[in-house]
Amino acid sequence: MSDGFAVVDKAAGPTSHDVVALARRRFGTRKVGHAGTLDPDATGVLVLGVGRATRLLQFLTGLDKSYEAEIQFGVETSTLDAAGEVTATHDMGALDPDVVRAAAATFLGHIEQVPPMVSAVKIDGRRLHELAREGKEVDRPPRPVHVARFDVEPVDIDAGPWRTRIDCSSGTYVRSLVADLGASLGGGAHVLTLRRTAVGPFTLDQAAPLDDAVIRPPADGLSHMSQVRVSDDVATSVRHGRVLRPEQLGADGDGPWVVLDGGGAVLAVYGSHKEALVKPVMVLAPAPTSDDGAGRA
Repeated sequence: MSDGFAVVDKAAGPTSHDVVALARRRFGTRKVGHAGTLDPDATGVLVLGVGRATRLLQFLTGLDKSYEAEIQFGVETSTLDAAGEVTATHDMGALDPDVVRAAAATFLGHIEQVPPMVSAVKIDGRRLHELAREGKEVDRPPRPVHVARFDVEPVDIDAGPWRTRIDCSSGTYVRSLVADLGASLGGGAHVLTLRRTAVGPFTLDQAAPLDDAVIRPPADGLSHMSQVRVSDDVATSVRHGRVLRPEQLGADGDGPWVVLDGGGAVLAVYGSHKEALVKPVMVLAPAPTSDDGAGRA
């Protein structure tokens, strides 16, 4: 069993937890986690950490995401998607594409978004979707998110769904974004289908069904971070998690830095420390059985 990341093209139906459970059997280890939940009915990119790389998932969960979705205007549902019960209908007529595009543009940039009641956000220790199943609705404070792209086009100008492509920050609820767009147009809307096309550097081009997914090297998932290669002597100190001087790593800037050995394997992630030193945020590579003290700070 290798340590690294598997980029799965999740099918509709299973939860992200279901995929993790299947992956544990597929890869023969209990050490499997994911870098961001997908709803059961959603498909697309689900990044799994396998083996020691599960410890690196903390550096992937906050990455930007990209989605493709189909929108049904004129109908609101209890879950903001096709799985819920219809709660309201609106006669929205033949929408003008230019009007819809202009409305979508108002959601670009930094916005405040209220999490839906069907989300996993916790309020007073309870997950919202648990409260929703009990028929309860509570106030939810808005959260800051960023929407870099919100393209909307009709599939059929006369009837049927619309297609959208969205690039957004982690934590953005596409279902809420679509519902808010419908409301801004004087009616309502819900998501018919949702497909995640990218998580940070990982895209659908790299994804495969779980049975065909391969484990990629840990460094592949950390390409968005500053990376430094170190000598064998410094690598020994890094494996032991020693505090170092920045020049020993060849580290510039504020960090954090992914520390690689001469062959490009991830040893650790280092961050700034007091007194102009750097220390490990986490060490991935096991320490050697012996140490001659090389590379001490």
